[in-house]
Amino acid sequence: MVRHTPEGVTYAPLYIHSFQLLLPHHQAEAEKFNSIDPDKIASTGDKLRYFRYKKALFQREVADYAGLDRSTYIRFESGMDFYPPDKLYKIAELLEVDISDLLDGYNTFIHNGQGQQIRAIRKRMKLTQKEFGKRFGAHAGKVKRWEKGKARIFRSTWIKLFSKMAIYHSSQ
Repeated sequence: MVRHTPEGVTYAPLYIHSFQLLLPHHQAEAEKFNSIDPDKIASTGDKLRYFRYKKALFQREVADYAGLDRSTYIRFESGMDFYPPDKLYKIAELLEVDISDLLDGYNTFIHNGQGQQIRAIRKRMKLTQKEFGKRFGAHAGKVKRWEKGKARIFRSTWIKLFSKMAIYHSSQ
């Protein structure tokens, strides 16, 4: 700070305490996101919102950068089952985070190659594609397409798969 006095100009150091404050549009959102550890946020939609607030960006700015319509980006933050990887890569680039920081469990499973993971789980269980499909409510052809990456496993099936895997491992 500078102060002009009859004796001349005096300088006083100014201490600025800085801390990160997220800039949401509503008080309730501010309370939610300023008091939370980002590692404890479970859903991709909430992670997108958290990191957008952290960068003080509007939804339309993120949508424009990712090549999305604003209404589509709003659905991203509201929560979807599957997020297109190409759009999430663009958003992660803008938010300056790794894409893995934005993904929930299901989308991480898809991102890390569902086919190899499903095949490995099926082989650990010593099941054929037909047996595996029957156990999880899918036809053998669907399991084959999952394993080849030609079809995406639905979130509801993924939840069944991992809940039954937990039962399978606890019985061993």
